[in-house]
Amino acid sequence: MGKDLRGKELGEGISQRKDGRYSARYRDVAGRRREKYFNKASEAREWLINSRYVNLHGSIVAGEEMTVNAWFEYWINNVKINTTKRNTVKNYKQRYTQNIKDYIGNMIITQVKPLHLQQIINTMASEGYAVSTIQQTRLLMANFFNAAVDNDIIRNSPLKRTVVLPKKQKKERRVLTLSEQTAFLEGAQSYDNFPVFVFALQTGMRAGEVIGLQFKDIDFGRRYINVNQSCEYDYKQKEFVCGSPKSESGQRCIPMTDVVFNILNKQREKKATRKIVNLKYADFVFLSKKGVPLKNSSLDEQLAKIARELKIEKFSMHTFRHTFATRCIEAEVNPKTLQTILGHSDISLTLNLYTHTTTEHMKKEMEKLSEIPAMGVKWVSNL
Repeated sequence: MGKDLRGKELGEGISQRKDGRYSARYRDVAGRRREKYFNKASEAREWLINSRYVNLHGSIVAGEEMTVNAWFEYWINNVKINTTKRNTVKNYKQRYTQNIKDYIGNMIITQVKPLHLQQIINTMASEGYAVSTIQQTRLLMANFFNAAVDNDIIRNSPLKRTVVLPKKQKKERRVLTLSEQTAFLEGAQSYDNFPVFVFALQTGMRAGEVIGLQFKDIDFGRRYINVNQSCEYDYKQKEFVCGSPKSESGQRCIPMTDVVFNILNKQREKKATRKIVNLKYADFVFLSKKGVPLKNSSLDEQLAKIARELKIEKFSMHTFRHTFATRCIEAEVNPKTLQTILGHSDISLTLNLYTHTTTEHMKKEMEKLSEIPAMGVKWVSNL
């Protein structure tokens, strides 16, 4: 905050010089310092307000002088914040701050070359980042450099096809075997979050969707669950952030099994007897003892503890989604139906992600061959 010669506060960006004139200054979207002098404080204040507005909403400074930092700040705070979900904006800022800023942030945007962007990707790979995270970083760079092209800041994006991702190592998705699933259902019943775990296993809903489920989204008469939002705890802001699902297809109806119907009925009964409830979350189906939504990290921690006790491989809330999908495929549920239940926009995603077949199921399928005469069963029996 600036002050006049008598020590009076004048506001951010305004101060009085020893010669009596008032200085008004700010940094534009290119990161350059802008300053002008006035005889009156009111004139300085008016110029500063108008100049900042034009700086943010008017024509953008020429790319020859704009740094990558300046363009990203303008793009994220004036373009994406009004068109993109809050969580996505948060993720963009995190990726930029952690993986991009230190390498090219202070460079003039027109001087960025493909080799600089490849260095970012190579560094992330050497530091052990997951390929999916590196892919998100590349996508972010593609978005804000393409936006710079669209706004005539640069002629061409430096993110060329030659900027490649590291080879993705195929990672086996964790799915509970039938024996593990049985052991879990028998051994975890004493835990307070057991109904949450069974609910996730029976619906295939994402952890955030389970956490954000409200009674207003449940049709007990028709036995349908309407998935309308997803919630997660923002540790930086120390609050729960809720929003619509990842895609339009994420908003969907899921029929209830008898088990799910019973769980929801019991949760409805518990709602009437809750003693500690934050009114903001009064309609949420699953709440902690403190009357607030559950945290995904806390649920995963409890699952890890249960896995140790049962002496089975560690798994997380998302494992229930994979397991649900696998059981559906083993039961020969129609892929298109499964796509709708899981909330995937493309059926190829459903098939690529979830055609996981357990060893137990493969053995069962192979045994069907013994029932086919043409496979040589009779001939083998005569050996």
